[in-house]
Amino acid sequence: MARDLRGFIQLLEQRGQLRRITAEVNADLEIAEISNRMLQAGGPALLFENVKNAAFPVLVNAMGTVERICWAMNMEQPQELEELGKKLALLQQPKPPKKISQAIDFGKVLFDVLKAKPGHSFFPPCQQVVIEGEKLDLNQLPLIRPYPGDAGRIITLGLVITKDCETGTPNVGVYRLQLQSQNTMTVHWLSVRGGARHLRKAAERGQKLEVAIALGVDPLIIMAAATPIPVDLSEWLFAGLYGGSGVTLAKCKTVDLEVPADAEFVLEGTITPGEVLPDGPFGDHMGYYGGVEDSPLIRFQCLTHRKDPVYLTTFSGRPPKEEAMMAIALNRIYTPILRQQVSEITDFFLPMEALSYKAAIISIDKAYPGQARRAALAFWSALPQFTYTKFVIVVDKSINIRDPRQVVWAISSKVDPVRDVFILPETPFDSLDFASEKIGLGGRMGIDATTKIYPETDHDWGEVLESDPTMAEQVSRRWREYGLGDINLNEVNANLFGYDMRP
Repeated sequence: MARDLRGFIQLLEQRGQLRRITAEVNADLEIAEISNRMLQAGGPALLFENVKNAAFPVLVNAMGTVERICWAMNMEQPQELEELGKKLALLQQPKPPKKISQAIDFGKVLFDVLKAKPGHSFFPPCQQVVIEGEKLDLNQLPLIRPYPGDAGRIITLGLVITKDCETGTPNVGVYRLQLQSQNTMTVHWLSVRGGARHLRKAAERGQKLEVAIALGVDPLIIMAAATPIPVDLSEWLFAGLYGGSGVTLAKCKTVDLEVPADAEFVLEGTITPGEVLPDGPFGDHMGYYGGVEDSPLIRFQCLTHRKDPVYLTTFSGRPPKEEAMMAIALNRIYTPILRQQVSEITDFFLPMEALSYKAAIISIDKAYPGQARRAALAFWSALPQFTYTKFVIVVDKSINIRDPRQVVWAISSKVDPVRDVFILPETPFDSLDFASEKIGLGGRMGIDATTKIYPETDHDWGEVLESDPTMAEQVSRRWREYGLGDINLNEVNANLFGYDMRP
């Protein structure tokens, strides 16, 4: 299994999912414009080998499809991600085993945790080149500016590593950073994130907060850092569980932190509590420019990198984007955890077009009246990441929740807006959601699109139209005999039905 970015690049190239661009391109707007068009088309990863005024190549769109994210996770099919979710569900809420098979399964998970323990490197590749002091110039990095209204150049896929000054527990997060000067950047993180908590603790002690930024790491580690699952394990252990073996770490040169030994670049610095600069505006995942916020300032004193390093980046915006593909993969990982929390839920889906978390479609095995509403309310409180889900649509388990045609049919044929739609007003909400009347406070809507039973309705429900099973089997058997064998019924062009699906 590839344990660094270079191994993943090699894998992409072997599978025909990497395109090398030798023409000169500009990191200011041009790289993002090219990449955005490729993302819209579901195209390959792009390695820009000739970036204007930069000594390093830039890799973008590495995780631009769910297929490539599966490869990064050492898997082939999205369904395999649910097996990983089952492991995490066992760790999150372990239950006394009732059968020997359950005890064996739990033992296997504990063994996986032991295998996931990080290792250490004393001569790490990420420190083959060391630049300190006045020689450090962040302008040497090919930082991109994705949109014309963006305030500056940014880092987007860096692992931001901090440590709790009280417990010594590290936190690894993926936050946006804005270039401010030759050796400073602001970091944009929400107050609930681990890095922000660590900064508050350092401030209480009158200490600076040490920070390391690891750039160009194994995409599997990025997925682990982006997984906000409330399990008392470090992101390094998460990554080890994801990959089947421990992540190799290395001590930083100037701060007391550890980083992935095979990272392409590592930045080392400190935050002085209270030292902030305006950060933003930038294009965000909602499809708009965000606001300007005073954000913590990181002063860097050291940059290390591998020989001939590759700079990995991405950018936010209206889907499809790489962050949306990551969310779809995480959706699969969450599914077993959600089933464990809310037993009636058989499956759930966060459509990319709904910004990966603004709308959820959940299916239930309906057994009693009012169950759909109960499931929707339970969903909102099941995991912290569902706090900002604005719409929850509940359907029967017979509906394929990943087929929008079936979902729209269920809403249209099973919903009475007066009876089946309920709204929760003024709940804590995403500050990036401009649709809210008050920033940070918004409503939620639940839609019961299940088949109604008494006393939800006082009349019989119509019988769903279905083919005669005997005739359906006969037609399938004789399909080639009809001379229709060249028509693939599994490949449906949505544009033939009145849609206009274009990049």
